[in-house]
Amino acid sequence: MNCILFDSARRINLLPLTLMRPMADIRIGIMTIREKWEKYLNSETSSLTEEYLSAKFPLIKSDDNLLIDGSVCPTKALVDQILKLKMEEAILYKGDIIAVRTEVFNKIDLNAVDKFKHFEFEGSLLRIENSWDIFSKNTQALEQDYEFLTLNKQTQNLESYSFKGSKKNIYIHPEAKVKHCFLNTDAGPIYLDKGSEVMEGAMIRGPFYLGQNSTVKMGAKIYGATTIGPDCKVGGELNNVVMFSYSNKGHEGFLGNAVIAEWCNIGADTNNSNLKNTYDHVKLWSYKERKFVNTKLQFCGLIMGDHSKTGINTMFNTGTVVGVVSNIFGSGFQRNFIPSFSWGGTAKMIKHDLKRAIITAEQVYKRRNLEFGEYESELFSYLYSEGLKDAQL
Repeated sequence: MNCILFDSARRINLLPLTLMRPMADIRIGIMTIREKWEKYLNSETSSLTEEYLSAKFPLIKSDDNLLIDGSVCPTKALVDQILKLKMEEAILYKGDIIAVRTEVFNKIDLNAVDKFKHFEFEGSLLRIENSWDIFSKNTQALEQDYEFLTLNKQTQNLESYSFKGSKKNIYIHPEAKVKHCFLNTDAGPIYLDKGSEVMEGAMIRGPFYLGQNSTVKMGAKIYGATTIGPDCKVGGELNNVVMFSYSNKGHEGFLGNAVIAEWCNIGADTNNSNLKNTYDHVKLWSYKERKFVNTKLQFCGLIMGDHSKTGINTMFNTGTVVGVVSNIFGSGFQRNFIPSFSWGGTAKMIKHDLKRAIITAEQVYKRRNLEFGEYESELFSYLYSEGLKDAQL
């Protein structure tokens, strides 16, 4: 079967995090949702997503297609049921098609449940329906991924740091560097991936994942459930944060109940509030509703899109959304919704210059020995001129 991960109608609820990627390329737990499916299915996948993303995420079709909702995380029970599907059969979860096997691809309507012979999945699934689910459901995702990935694996020796908890809840890759720090797995597992480093004096409580070639700096204080994706640097204090990849928070400052996408840089002493003084539920900007909606969460901090950055001492209030390619700085609390391609802060906010934004991104890529190519430049241009539906500055 040809495996395709499709963007459901919930994609808009995950903006700005899905402005530059399909839903399946969101990281939650240890892996992205795509990585989870490819490991469970032992198969590569393609994406059915927005047309403007298709150059980087091309769709591959065949005469035997297995389409899977890219917002759903796999389980063994779900995969077993999916692999039993016959042609033109579907699996539903809470009334939605989450998997279908079909030949007539061009005519498929993923909302037309009655067109397929369908079966309801009776178990429980982890599904990302809103941007805040990424941090609020990260404990479950980390525990599922840890159990799946560490089967029959053994960890490094536990001699060079202080450890508390069960040894079965810690995995340190042989090529990870861990010296004179404090690790606690009482509340959940810790997974330190290949090439990662935890510097001296860092204190980490699980559940926690540190991605390949990522670094926790000296004296950092990290509370689970926190995920730091590949090629990131973090310091200061973090509590229930998901950072995708290639992003940095290298200095002091607090991030809590937050999601940071790729290629972001958090300036020194940047802080976000994650709890209102009134202890009320937090409201967050909804791209779909074009207004602030109730998350029904008491703890909710910052959602930041790709390529956005903050200056030193930047302050974000409870429940703040920052779009892509924004440069935020200045004293005082920033507004709770900052549109994409914004430049400035509380004193004045203007639209970011596109050429300047591209030059900055080219320089950032070069520092990682990567090329900011034609696709990336065209994506910036598209989002800047046509794709954005943010509020006016």
